[in-house]
Amino acid sequence: MTATPRATTITPGSLDKALLARVATGPVTLAIAESARAGIEASVAAVRTLVSRHEPVYGINTGFGKLAQTRIADDQLTQLQKNLVLSHSAGVGQPLAAPVVRLMLLLKAASLAHGVSGVRMDVIEALLALLANDVLPVVPEKGSVGASGDLAPLSHMAGVLIGVGEAFVGGKRMSALEALPHAGLKPLTLGPKEGLALLNGTQASTALAIHAALRLENVFDAALAVGAMTVDAAKGSDTPFDDRIHAVRGQRGQRLVAARYRAWLAGSALRASHIDCEKVQDPYCLRCQPQVMGACLDQMAHAWGILLTEANGVSDNPLVFADTMEALSGGNFHAEPVAFAADNLALAIAEIGALSERRTAMLMDPVLSNLPAFLVDNGGLNSGFMIAQVTSAALASENKSLAHPASVDSLPTSANQEDHVSMATYAARRLHQMLDNTAGIVGIEWLAAAQALDFHRPMQSSPAIETFHARLRAKVPRLAEDRLMAPDIATATALVEQGASLPV
Repeated sequence: MTATPRATTITPGSLDKALLARVATGPVTLAIAESARAGIEASVAAVRTLVSRHEPVYGINTGFGKLAQTRIADDQLTQLQKNLVLSHSAGVGQPLAAPVVRLMLLLKAASLAHGVSGVRMDVIEALLALLANDVLPVVPEKGSVGASGDLAPLSHMAGVLIGVGEAFVGGKRMSALEALPHAGLKPLTLGPKEGLALLNGTQASTALAIHAALRLENVFDAALAVGAMTVDAAKGSDTPFDDRIHAVRGQRGQRLVAARYRAWLAGSALRASHIDCEKVQDPYCLRCQPQVMGACLDQMAHAWGILLTEANGVSDNPLVFADTMEALSGGNFHAEPVAFAADNLALAIAEIGALSERRTAMLMDPVLSNLPAFLVDNGGLNSGFMIAQVTSAALASENKSLAHPASVDSLPTSANQEDHVSMATYAARRLHQMLDNTAGIVGIEWLAAAQALDFHRPMQSSPAIETFHARLRAKVPRLAEDRLMAPDIATATALVEQGASLPV
């Protein structure tokens, strides 16, 4: 008999990066803290009171968007919430990845648990049941403009709770009615306000951005390690990483990154072999790594601050304040903070790849690297890394286009009632395509840098870099003569996605 996993208790407003990473990785059993229950129940009771007053309250007894002036009769309020979910489930495209959907379920449950959304504990616990049992709604990736909330994606998520739409269970796609029993659930009947609260908010765009930020940390760490390897393979100098240089400028990320490069390069016999060479300065792609990668690190830290705040906040509308018995209409669903954070991450992702591609190109050029052209013996008969670098350039160029800010775009919707939108969902979604590209670019550089290091044998690099070199060589042998490059690139790219830590 399999033991039921012990639930991790979450308090509204206390989600951290570690928990978000756990949820993105796989199913997690969570429970809302008992301290939140009173607020949740009070908000539900407030909605009932507001309904009993027969005064118009947006989304509770009125239509939605441009139809907000239309009053809905009491005996139609349940149907109103169901119709809202059905009509707004208008997404298109491929299903969002499992980590993103898991994060959506968590973020929505945590938001509703603040007790200002008028949603019953039963509904919140149903979301957590889907998460715990990895019953993942099929959520089409396209259809949200990032205001008035991520309506279409969240509607597809909410639809499963009422028994409509589809879900993945163990990777198998099935109807919501077939999937719900796998989570121990039956279709819910939504009460006043509950449908609107489920599909209104920034949880899809925020989940996409958080998943991208998590992936980016691994790619960033691998890029640092590969960049350090390239410095040594090109017989570059470690002087540009001297802390005194970075201390006088004062940029935090730059100084932290320079320390990481020093740690990767510490103890290199290869560096010691050319300590007194006549070369005065290395190309920017080697020498300015702390400045570029440090700026990327600062952008990543800033984005994480915005995304954690968003993950721990409430972004549906209207919000119900039980203490004053008011339902206040506002615009917390507008995902401009998420869009800006995603656009800044896009800049970092593009620059990490752009710098890596330049280092690969430098290694190819015998004038700059003093290595065999295209890093292969018997050049001419063998083309070596020639076209691998072309692929790297293609990926870097594609990222330049994708890095254009999405947040500056806006297209009015809902008959001009919703006349300025954030485009946050696309802003965050395109990060994953960019990450695929940059992981590939760094993977190609890793192959090239390892090959370049092999030309210096028996000279050894630092212990840390030699360990990193061995990690690649355990999967990809040295390129002695031309062979299919695509499998090598795919293998290296997958290793980049796993990140890189300095050996202890």
